[in-house]
Amino acid sequence: MISRMVCFRNLFQSLRTGSAVSKLRSTNCYTSKTASSVQPVVEPSPCSEDDYADMDWDNLGFSLRPTDYMYITKCSGDGSFEEGHLSRYGNVELSPSAGVLNYGQGLFEGTKAYRREDGRLCLFRPDQNAIRMQIGAKRMCMTSPSVHQFVEAVKQTALANKRWIPPPGKGSLYIRPLLMGSGPVLGLGPAPECTFLIYASPVGNYFKEGLAPLNLFIEEEYHRATRGGVGGVKAITNYSPVLKALGRAKSRGFSDVLYLDSVNKKNIEEVSSCNIFVVKDNVISTPATNGTILEGVTRKSIIDIAIDHGYQVKEQCVPVEELMEADEVFTTGTAVGVATVGSITYQGKRVEYKSGDGCVSQELLSTYMGIQKGHIEDKKGWILEID
Repeated sequence: MISRMVCFRNLFQSLRTGSAVSKLRSTNCYTSKTASSVQPVVEPSPCSEDDYADMDWDNLGFSLRPTDYMYITKCSGDGSFEEGHLSRYGNVELSPSAGVLNYGQGLFEGTKAYRREDGRLCLFRPDQNAIRMQIGAKRMCMTSPSVHQFVEAVKQTALANKRWIPPPGKGSLYIRPLLMGSGPVLGLGPAPECTFLIYASPVGNYFKEGLAPLNLFIEEEYHRATRGGVGGVKAITNYSPVLKALGRAKSRGFSDVLYLDSVNKKNIEEVSSCNIFVVKDNVISTPATNGTILEGVTRKSIIDIAIDHGYQVKEQCVPVEELMEADEVFTTGTAVGVATVGSITYQGKRVEYKSGDGCVSQELLSTYMGIQKGHIEDKKGWILEID
């Protein structure tokens, strides 16, 4: 009788222990499983052209709103990615010793899907993001998907989440491709496995100011990138180091931070998340992409549009003094689009610039958006229709 009671007590304790372990496991986001084992393969639910997610499309802002699906695939020793698949959006599982967690071995990209007034869904130059990821992957010792694989994965992700693409003029679906060293590694070295993942979120304006001119602060203590580093690629390690300077500037009422070169501390380089342009008369100057500055897709596009509009564009070192004497300043990036700068503060001196209708930035933005919306003929083959 006693032995039977002991058996029941042990069984009861084991069930309680098992339940506790199960609960513990359910809250642990980082396990030894690979990222591709997170979610089962799924087929997106069919939806009509008129179906939209239940959203306040007039007040999107730029914050994460999880959509329905994400895309995932991985590459191991043979150097090629397996066939990717869509799964429900959710947490990913990684080994605690994954290269991305221990050594920051990772890249990300950013592109957008737009809905035109005729209902067509479009992407803007996703092949350029694919090429940039390949360049970054080489620098970060990772295998990257081919341009075709990248673009097809972006298309699948956009179409699977099409109900989250805002109505025309209300915003866009921001698409975030990630490439990370997901394999386990203890000693410093490349991860033995890479995971390529894409998720998306509907977004509006990046800056809280909306379309109002930005107020920038020139940072002298902290630097975004250094020569010989990874400032020229979209490495994840480029972004968290700017958070301290960015937070400090925002607490003082500034929109963002403009960084100087780390060697001479006299030439402008980038804003935290976008490239910068300086306008003086008919000349538009922007810092050259010399290894510390990211070659933005929007930057490249605006340069081409400016040349088509008859402006002289110079990619060169831009001293702070030249910036402070400019007629106009604006920034570019996938997230920010083309944003006018209203003022810049440097060493306690605030300089204001032209903004509003008639400015160069608005002229270039009008053409840029016109091509995306289909109001202006796409002579350069930048638009990819996906639906």
